[in-house]
Formats: sequence, structure tokens, C-alpha cells
Amino acid sequence: MNSKVNVGRADQVARIVIGLILLGFAFFCPWAASFGAIVTWPSAIIGAVLFITGLTRRCPAYDAAGTGTND
Repeated sequence: MNSKVNVGRADQVARIVIGLILLGFAFFCPWAASFGAIVTWPSAIIGAVLFITGLTRRCPAYDAAGTGTND
């Protein structure tokens, strides 16, 4: 398995920040909770994926496309 970094610093920061915002929205926003699972689950899943790919600096979609934003 190739462990090459394919997410650049700016992309990493954006993924972590947006991921944390979406996770916070999913779990702590009363407005989102009023809509139920149709809003909270997608926000939580997308937020978690962005946060994890930001932390690891590896994006499977970039691997599949053969591209990346690394510096």
C-alpha cells in the first residue's frame, strides 16, 4: 500500500476546519437536530471523512483520480 501524502497544507487546514464545523453542526446544533437524521447523519459522515483525511493528509478520491494537492 502506498502511503504517499496527497493532500497539501492549505487543503489539510480547510478539511480539518470544515470537518470540525460539520461535526459540531451535526452533534451540537439544535436546528439540525430538529430536522432529524436526514441532516445530522450526512453532516456527521462528511465531517468525519473530511476531518480524518485532513489529519492523515491522504485522500482516497485523489488516489483514484491520480492527482493531489500536495505541496
